[in-house]
Amino acid sequence: MTSPSISGKINLVGIGPGDAQYLPPAASQAISESDVVVGFRAYISQIQGLVTGKEVISMELGQELERAAAAVDSAYAGNTVSVVSSGDAGIYGMSGPVFRVLTDRDWNGQYPTVVTVPGVSAMQAAAAVLGSPLMQDFCAISLSDLLTPWNKIRARLEAAGQGDFVISLYNPRSKRRQTQLLEAREILLKHRPGDTPVGLVGDAFRPGQRVKLTTLHDLEKDVEFVDMVTIVVIGNSTTYLHGGKVITPRGYEEKTNSD
Repeated sequence: MTSPSISGKINLVGIGPGDAQYLPPAASQAISESDVVVGFRAYISQIQGLVTGKEVISMELGQELERAAAAVDSAYAGNTVSVVSSGDAGIYGMSGPVFRVLTDRDWNGQYPTVVTVPGVSAMQAAAAVLGSPLMQDFCAISLSDLLTPWNKIRARLEAAGQGDFVISLYNPRSKRRQTQLLEAREILLKHRPGDTPVGLVGDAFRPGQRVKLTTLHDLEKDVEFVDMVTIVVIGNSTTYLHGGKVITPRGYEEKTNSD
């Protein structure tokens, strides 16, 4: 989305899992060239050293559209704005809300320049911690029903189970949502055995990183380990454990073994 008549610019920036060494150089450059930085309070705190001297618009979770609107307003005023997301901005991040606001505004077809800077997604970070679970076809499913009806999420879980995808679950459990992860487990147990490896990674590559290996059957006992910042990686029919790692072979023809 570009228009020569609008001087502002929006950078959609993924800041990675949180540790500064995993912040892509392009993301750091985009933030440094910005007049304004917009983001969730916790994400802003992770890049505090990069926002000194800039206008910072910090909001809470659940205010994604408000953040997007503030960024678009600032860009239309001629500023260069970085909208930061954890992980990758295009994966359950702020790219969607920003483009929605731009689409809704549609001011005579005139838009600021929009540049997306890719980052290291939470799913990639969790996979790196676990070993190599994403070596075959995989999918990501968010268990949050805040923006997606639960019946649609349930249908996607059924389809992923039937398709033998390795599955990464985002937003698996919160104080308000206590049952969705267990229901997802029940759905997937219809399509794969109880000894299917499951990796739980909380705060990947951040202080307090937590890792637990379990199985689809035993996930019920380990549910208290899981919160909103945990990624749940569920293997497919060929995934196995070896040396404390979750491994999915590159192809179905490869021989697998387990501990």
